[in-house]
Amino acid sequence: MAKITETILRDAHQSLIATRMKVDEMSPILEKLDDIGYHSLEAWGGATFDSCLRFLNEDPWERIRTIRKHVKKTKLQMLLRGQNLLGYKHYADDVVQYFVQKAVANGIDIVRIFDALNDVRNIETAIKACKKEGGHAQGTVCYTTSPVHSLKLFVKDAKALVNMGADSICIKDMAGLMVPYAAYELVKALKESIKVPIQIHTHSTSGVASMTYLKAIEAGCDVVDCAISPFALGTSQPPTESLVATLKDSKHDTGFDLNKLNEIAEYFKPLREKYLENGLLDAKVMGVDVNTLIYQVPGGMLSNLVSQLKQSNALDKYDEVLKEIPKVRKDFGYPPLVTPTSQIVGTQAVLNVVMGERYKMVPKESKALVKGEYGKTPAPIDAEFRKKILKGEKPITSRPADHIKPELKKIKSEMKEYLEQDEDILSYALFPPVAKKYFEYRKAQKYNIDPDMVDYENKVHPI
Repeated sequence: MAKITETILRDAHQSLIATRMKVDEMSPILEKLDDIGYHSLEAWGGATFDSCLRFLNEDPWERIRTIRKHVKKTKLQMLLRGQNLLGYKHYADDVVQYFVQKAVANGIDIVRIFDALNDVRNIETAIKACKKEGGHAQGTVCYTTSPVHSLKLFVKDAKALVNMGADSICIKDMAGLMVPYAAYELVKALKESIKVPIQIHTHSTSGVASMTYLKAIEAGCDVVDCAISPFALGTSQPPTESLVATLKDSKHDTGFDLNKLNEIAEYFKPLREKYLENGLLDAKVMGVDVNTLIYQVPGGMLSNLVSQLKQSNALDKYDEVLKEIPKVRKDFGYPPLVTPTSQIVGTQAVLNVVMGERYKMVPKESKALVKGEYGKTPAPIDAEFRKKILKGEKPITSRPADHIKPELKKIKSEMKEYLEQDEDILSYALFPPVAKKYFEYRKAQKYNIDPDMVDYENKVHPI
């Protein structure tokens, strides 16, 4: 029997509408989702934390508590960027440990932990913390293709994660690059090498994802990630109902009731229409983008490139930038293109093209990647190129977090005036200015003050 993780509460709307679905829009359907028999509901992590605070004026911790209150039978799952947590830089071990502790305490059962470079040293602290709290630690291998990535390397990375204590392994194909027969071979190789369950996460960007799932399941894949149909396809996941119908009456039958799934789909259809009308759901993200297979660029990264080029009045250089991305990726040691490496490689490619000279301008994030601040790249970076970028600075070869002193005490001291719950310390740790603004909004709401009267920057309000 194949199992399914439903992504409607997290990655489906992150991929299609920039993570803008509110918890109030989810709440009415949660009990029906809980009744389907899913392996898990992916409900938190990724960009949800940032989006709740920055755009929705929601407490992300209250969101997961609300979901947990309605979901009694199904495991809740989150996505965690290893030592990056849900932010965009490495945090100290004490912050990582405390975050995982609070995530499990607030209702998370399964923590899917990945690192953008597949550097397992950046995953170990989170895995150990999750196990200590009694959670299910899912070790993740980011899938990509390059001259250095192979079945052998993916299996080696998966084995390392299992040896660290991972309870299951997820192959995370963030760009929709995994084609059906490659998926079959990879799952087969993993099944022969490790004994924990295997899960696959992909996106429909390149148009092959449903076929990829079918071949992966035939090879013995235990769980796949799907999205209920109104928020499926395009840059999201394959539709749940289609896979359920495909597997029906086979030895992989999910046992799900299509009528119950249809009730859930009917609930989300008006929400889809709402987001289409207000422009958050762009028809462009719903089609097949063959550039994904040619340039190995995730859908979300493509929209960022367009935005950057528009700001530079250089949209005519789009094709040139697409051709530059694989070259930058090679220079940077073939990192998988996922947050934050996709943004780093994409921005550098734009600068190389717009400036008219490669590496004339090198942002601090590019320098940090080359220096080793994000970890070890899949392929070694050329020594001469590294010297040119670092200009005399020494590269880091040890685990990056070993260079970060404990931070929790200092963070708590900085934000103590806003503290209403322990979790606020972590919200502030990840996004200080954004969390601060939200805390001011929360205070205004508490005292029934019109939020428009609050000067969030200077904390001027009539309280």
